[in-house]
Amino acid sequence: MTPRIETTNEKKLVGKRLTMSFANYKIGELWRSFSLRRKEISNKLTNDLISLAVYQPTHFADFKPTNEFERWATVEVANFDNVPTEMETFVLPSGLYAVFDYKGLSTDNSIFQYILGTWLPSSGYVLDDRPHFEVLGDKYKNNDPTSEEEIWIPIKPKNTQLFLASAKSPNQ
Repeated sequence: MTPRIETTNEKKLVGKRLTMSFANYKIGELWRSFSLRRKEISNKLTNDLISLAVYQPTHFADFKPTNEFERWATVEVANFDNVPTEMETFVLPSGLYAVFDYKGLSTDNSIFQYILGTWLPSSGYVLDDRPHFEVLGDKYKNNDPTSEEEIWIPIKPKNTQLFLASAKSPNQ
């Protein structure tokens, strides 16, 4: 599976968050809580849902299933006017991402094992310390093997100097 490499613009998100670990994974609880109230968000830009994870910088370097992280259930909004009570705002910074088009069960973690254990080490990139997220669009079907989503992994070039040199135009 080969990703496309994209640079995102900053995104304004509104939703709910929970602290969890992979050993104490509360994603269902988070999404149930969010889904009950998401219709109250009046200035959505799309119907896509965004499942976002904010990891500590050492989360994957010193990985343990008990490492805690923040998981968000969100939608992208035009602005932060009219944020429903008990919901929070999050600004997703712009940056470079490897985007994987994934089809299958969202509970199948083998895609993340492939991305972090196979694709990333053999690519010209390393993980960047920014949020990871999945875009759950029209083809997303929870717990269905035909479900489709986009997995966005924050990356940066392994060799920044090489990247900067190759980014310059020949006329500079």
